[in-house]
Amino acid sequence: MGEPSALRRWFPFILCVLIWSSTWLVIKDQVGTASAGWSITLRFALASIGMFVLAAVRGDGWRLKAGWAPVTIIVAITQFVGNFQFVYRAEMYLTSGIVAVFFALLLVPNAILARLVLGQTSSRRFFVGSGIAICGIFLLFAHEYTKAGLDGGVLAGIVLATLAMLSASVANISQATEAAHRQPFIPMLAWAMLIGTIVNAAISIALEGAPTWPSDWRYYGGIAYLGLIGSVLTFPLYFGLVRSMGAGHAAYVGVAVPPIAMGLSTAFEGYEWSAMAAGGVVLAMAGLIIAVRTKAKPPAEPPLSAETAIREAGD
Repeated sequence: MGEPSALRRWFPFILCVLIWSSTWLVIKDQVGTASAGWSITLRFALASIGMFVLAAVRGDGWRLKAGWAPVTIIVAITQFVGNFQFVYRAEMYLTSGIVAVFFALLLVPNAILARLVLGQTSSRRFFVGSGIAICGIFLLFAHEYTKAGLDGGVLAGIVLATLAMLSASVANISQATEAAHRQPFIPMLAWAMLIGTIVNAAISIALEGAPTWPSDWRYYGGIAYLGLIGSVLTFPLYFGLVRSMGAGHAAYVGVAVPPIAMGLSTAFEGYEWSAMAAGGVVLAMAGLIIAVRTKAKPPAEPPLSAETAIREAGD
């Protein structure tokens, strides 16, 4: 009986890794085809519809409990607006694989915010490993900067990727709070996506004007993939991991994504490797492995298993 249980426990993790490794490349293709703001808006318009359908099929209903507004709005603004507005724009300047590697550092702000907000602590080894990983990321960006030159927009990409990562971290911690645990899981995500869609549409109108949609079918296929597979399927699984494992450990998903994402970037974007870039990836992955092998002190209440969290989130 132990092996099936282990498989069910790791299935959400593995699925998130495989899907999110590919979404970085699809986002890059979207950015090159249409405006970033309206692409994000269309993605989450479709995703919110899919999430409401999922809630109905599961029998969760669409109603939230008292006190829903603060945590739902925070998740909407940080995860489905700030995170993606910054990610899409970061990929205007950096390859998808580089942004994916940078996002592997999500566990660092997650661990810091978990300490400040949730009272969870991490070991010295965690911060040593994180420091090594940051040195690796620095080498990767140095390679990009050397290749692109002063006018290449690398610095802009670094700032945007940093803002995206910090926004995602706030969303992660918000999902791990007691206020989030009181809400039905899937309906809360559905409403957060809908709120995010409305805010993204307002931002797009203000910054980009009326939408102009491309005629290329690949663009809409990418929207469907990102909205349904990359959002409706994976976000419930990932935030289930956040609720069950804690925000720091759930960010381990980001550690497994970069090798696959860098491989896809090499194959489809023609990413050019150098000794500096290879050394950066090795350092980043080695540091992150050191960091994730540490054990954070558990929260006051023992977490649910990932399977139980997803099954009982709507109760």
